[in-house]
Amino acid sequence: MSDLLPNFRFFVTLDAADAYLPARQARLLPKVAAGAFQSATGLGGDLEVMAYPEGGSNDFVHQLPVRHSWSRITLKHGFVRDPILWQWYRVGLTQSLGARRDGSIVLLDHAGTRVMAWEFRGALAAKWVGPDMNAMESGVVTESLEIVHQGITLAGGTFDIGKAIDTVVGIFS
Repeated sequence: MSDLLPNFRFFVTLDAADAYLPARQARLLPKVAAGAFQSATGLGGDLEVMAYPEGGSNDFVHQLPVRHSWSRITLKHGFVRDPILWQWYRVGLTQSLGARRDGSIVLLDHAGTRVMAWEFRGALAAKWVGPDMNAMESGVVTESLEIVHQGITLAGGTFDIGKAIDTVVGIFS
């Protein structure tokens, strides 16, 4: 049972720089902050397949891959006075410069140690939903943000990109 991980300990990072700008230009853009969210959903992908029945073979139908698509990631958190998520969404509506961000969702264990991370690239804030207000309830107002992206990679908890780069450079030096 020690291999089971909690689903309530995670955080989300969003890179400060636009995913497609040179580093010098990217430093000029406003930072999109990392966030503590109450939920992150939509980590998934879907491979579209085409059925191809082969003549003479009646016991199965070939399933041929066509294209792959990624699910939208939805982030929800308590509404705060810092409008950074709203600003990121607005940038995507008005201009393409600075709109795409790379980021990750990092899962932690009970002790707060990084266990796994799902890194997404080229993310764009596609849908923002503001808080619902109801005078008959005493709850916390939340906002949500849906992001579309260009792919997810899985990075293990012990993976250190700095060490990996040093190792590769050492091999080819």
